[in-house]
Amino acid sequence: MQSHVRVSFESPDYTTHVVATGTLSLLEAVRIHVQTTGCKIKYYQAGSSEMYGSTPPPQNEDTPFHPRSPYVTSKVVSHWYTVNCREAYGIFSCNGILFNHESPRRGENFVTRKITRAVGQIKTRLQNKLFLGNLKASRDWGFSGDYVEAMWLMLQQDEPDDYVVATDENHTVEEFLEEMRQCISDPHCVEIMCRNEKEHLKIDYVT
Repeated sequence: MQSHVRVSFESPDYTTHVVATGTLSLLEAVRIHVQTTGCKIKYYQAGSSEMYGSTPPPQNEDTPFHPRSPYVTSKVVSHWYTVNCREAYGIFSCNGILFNHESPRRGENFVTRKITRAVGQIKTRLQNKLFLGNLKASRDWGFSGDYVEAMWLMLQQDEPDDYVVATDENHTVEEFLEEMRQCISDPHCVEIMCRNEKEHLKIDYVT
């Protein structure tokens, strides 16, 4: 599994092998099984809103992709492999282009989980600094449970298609931090070190 944009710049060949070639291998296995046995299989491909890259919003199923990393480029390849499988072989294969979806299972190298983990560590005095990048960066964050339901619904349709799943709301990392401030009652001060800015922020988590 390799689903991190930054890591893909460090290991582009591994990322491509896992994400793009991995998808092709799965689709080939599905195609061969369907053609050999006549069994009906429905295939779901997990796409990413990052595939839009520098294409300005609003974005929908018809918006052109402009990937900006090895990971996202591999996701675009996977997307078109899935479309090709559907159109060339008649396989029920659909793409879900998902914006950020979060849950407690999110990896700790992602900013949302990094922040929530730090809050717990800070509250128990195991940590007193949190290093972040651009606090003004914004994302469309949704709940993973809702997105999984959307994936299931895609597979219940009569015909396969491609779908964008999003909340249609953008929130900044700074807003996310404020939500965390509201979740705890602790007089401990948390230092936020911004790697991309010269300023040194200190946020007081007193509520």
